[in-house]
Amino acid sequence: MTNELNDHPLDNFSNCHEGIISHLNKFEQITNFVEAATSARKIAEDTIAFFRAAVFDHHAEEERDLFPAVLASAMPGEEQSIVQMMVDRLTAEHREIESQWVRMEPNLLRLAKGHLIEIDGAAVQKLVAQYTAHASMEEREFLPLAEKILGRTDPEMAKLGLALHTRHVVRAARRGLRGS
Repeated sequence: MTNELNDHPLDNFSNCHEGIISHLNKFEQITNFVEAATSARKIAEDTIAFFRAAVFDHHAEEERDLFPAVLASAMPGEEQSIVQMMVDRLTAEHREIESQWVRMEPNLLRLAKGHLIEIDGAAVQKLVAQYTAHASMEEREFLPLAEKILGRTDPEMAKLGLALHTRHVVRAARRGLRGS
């Protein structure tokens, strides 16, 4: 009776090397994963700052300045009803988008700090798709109507532009920037 280990003793070393090389090949990929993790952390960090500073402020400006100005300048009747329906829809979409964000933000804050987390890819895709649809509707339907309505009364358009400009100048000053 022969022992396989004794028949080919060098095979043990060869098999050992195959295992080592297999593990090293996996290890070699670690730089890709570290780069991806670093990129994910940076994207989370940037998106958190952007969402809070830009998206929430944008919604607030629209609701505080643009929507009331368009409603006040719309002709009573059908035009005002259409504007009111659009404003109600856009405002509801703002709340839904913000609500989705608030649910995602805690995990993103952890990711931004370097913690490993699980990301709900479907929730991310839903937020992106919903905001894209929201912005598209606003650009395609509401803003052209707003421009038409506000264009009838230049003083309202000027007041709106001045209010937005002033706010941007104040924000820039708070960040230490000059100009608008």
